[in-house]
Amino acid sequence: MTSTTSPRLAPTDSTLDDLIATESDIFLRRQPESRSLHERARKSLAGGATSNWQIAEPQAVWMSHGSGSKVYDVDGAEYSDFHGGYGVSLVGHTHPAVVAAVSERVRRGTHFAQPTADAVAVAEELAQRFGLPQWRFANSGTEATMDAVHLMRATTGRDLLLKVEGCYHGHHDSVQVSVAPEESEVGPADRPLGVAANSGIPEAIRDLVVVVGFNDLAAVERALRDHPGQIAGMIVEPVMMNAGIIHSDPGYLAGLREILHAHGALLTFDEVKTGLTTGPGGITASSGVTPDLVCLAKALGGGTPTAAIGGTSELMGWIDDGRYEQCGTFNGNPLTMAATRAVLTEVLVPEAYQHLERLRIRLQNGIESIIDEHELPWHVVTAGAKGCITFLPDPIRNFRDFLRIDDRLGHAHWLVQHNGGVFLPPWGKIEQWLISVQHTDDDVDRFITNVANLAARVTPFAPR
Repeated sequence: MTSTTSPRLAPTDSTLDDLIATESDIFLRRQPESRSLHERARKSLAGGATSNWQIAEPQAVWMSHGSGSKVYDVDGAEYSDFHGGYGVSLVGHTHPAVVAAVSERVRRGTHFAQPTADAVAVAEELAQRFGLPQWRFANSGTEATMDAVHLMRATTGRDLLLKVEGCYHGHHDSVQVSVAPEESEVGPADRPLGVAANSGIPEAIRDLVVVVGFNDLAAVERALRDHPGQIAGMIVEPVMMNAGIIHSDPGYLAGLREILHAHGALLTFDEVKTGLTTGPGGITASSGVTPDLVCLAKALGGGTPTAAIGGTSELMGWIDDGRYEQCGTFNGNPLTMAATRAVLTEVLVPEAYQHLERLRIRLQNGIESIIDEHELPWHVVTAGAKGCITFLPDPIRNFRDFLRIDDRLGHAHWLVQHNGGVFLPPWGKIEQWLISVQHTDDDVDRFITNVANLAARVTPFAPR
């Protein structure tokens, strides 16, 4: 790809702002029923939505239903769904195997607060895929990472936690530090400041988190030496997924495990986003680096709310003998376990991953061809079924590199895709596309066509 002298459009370039304004107007005119529901919802739903991450500019998109690779909004518009519920819908929508499993389970009862045979089958499958022998279930990625942090602290008797700047691990207190800090807040690169990621996070909690940059083994070693015998462990996304997609450097993950273990600390992989989307056994399997604990959620349940935590026999033994109580009324819920068993044993089989890889290559090659044709300072990053356009010419290695991206480009891309019949996450600079097992060549080609539209309209104003 042709190199450029500048990594971003100039902030004063009004043409990009005009593009966003034009597409926003089209967006609103296409969705009057969404607007009506939003106004109604504001009276009874805080913020007019059920999560702050559903709120988008110029307005939230209210959905009606989904089928296969498509979703449909309340105004009747059809979209190729590359949003995938932030990574949940790897199996697509209403997959026959999941529908059959859930339908059968509904007729037999959906909750007992007691285990069912499906839970054993799921645990056995996860143990085989991820190389960790013992598993427990939860209901969200937040709960899984919360248990992982608790286990690291309980088993080491230490309080401090190592966390990577720019990684999101859920919304429990221990990890709500330096999730997406502003550039003015972050401090020096070699010793990042811990920044509360939300209101309501006590300073005392923030002080228990030591922040380091991604792909920086020296910073991890330094932190461990600065706090001897105090750091319980480190939680990390083995591929960063809260800042586009940032891959780990060769040797980084193995180096983390070696350094942490040398200091008596533990390693947790947060594979909530990568666990099944990047391959059958996630980054844990593909990297050959087995952590002490791994956290899964999102794609695991095929659209039902479930999560899992797997670990070594030594750590999970603390659950086994009651030294750590991992509990939850809905853990291993029969409905979610039935869906998860179908996902793992009937849907996400080798042929499905071959299909995902073929579509990944088609999509990446198509977008890269457009980028090259227009000599744009962008590049494509993929990780299995997930991918993104990074609106910079060079690979990024950490959150600070990511901050250089112009937010407007991500938003413009989202609007153009949306108005062109492709549904993406509304945080274009941060989030990624997801290819499902039910996507087709036509879905991929629709996505590529929309990128071509964006490129043609941006090219005259991009720096050279």
